[in-house]
Amino acid sequence: MSDQRVAVVTGGSRGIGRAVATTLAARGLAVVVGYQGAASAAAEVVDAITSAGGRAFAAQADVADENAVAAMFDTADETFGGIDVVVNAAGRLSLSPIADLDLADLDALHRTNIRGTFVMAREAARRVRDGGAIITMSTSVVGLQLPNYGAYVASKGAVEAMTLVLARELRGRDITVNAVAPGPTATELFFEGKDEATIERMAKQPPLERLGTPEDIAEVVAFLTSPAGHWVNGQVVRANGGIV
Repeated sequence: MSDQRVAVVTGGSRGIGRAVATTLAARGLAVVVGYQGAASAAAEVVDAITSAGGRAFAAQADVADENAVAAMFDTADETFGGIDVVVNAAGRLSLSPIADLDLADLDALHRTNIRGTFVMAREAARRVRDGGAIITMSTSVVGLQLPNYGAYVASKGAVEAMTLVLARELRGRDITVNAVAPGPTATELFFEGKDEATIERMAKQPPLERLGTPEDIAEVVAFLTSPAGHWVNGQVVRANGGIV
């Protein structure tokens, strides 16, 4: 299918990235499942896509490594003939009061969430075909100012800012650039370091009174990257069940 649209999805081995990869594949896109360390989990995603009749392969890349990212895009070009959609779902979370934060954790967050998003956005801006879509991942916590999220929110605030700039820089190419900002979502990353009382309290925050699912977020991404969602551009979409 020479007219098949092609997506590169980082963080594709688990959580929101995994749901995005399988959802886009179900919509008919060929998918590059990007991962950093979980090779077997990425292979499972590829198997799920191909066994359902889709086209996919896994590609290892640290999103903050520009050479690895360029190689992943090269392989996507060579295998599928081009790239139409890029979704950077790779991310890192570290919780701590600002006063107690280990600066090594801040540096790790910066490397993955800011530098990694920037490297992916830069490569996407160079490679995505006209008419395509680029999605970055933020968090609704940017607007909630929750204690212990200072470093994480600082990194995601940077993601939102660069996303809105890139949308305007791509004027004339018919490429949309949006950030999706999930609220509390039932992923391994979310559950890490939280007790049951905290999880229950956060699940009650939205008027819909539940945690989001990776599939909830994947459906938003699928819409924004589809022709139906192409008029949404340069926005931060807070997919959080109604948390203000």
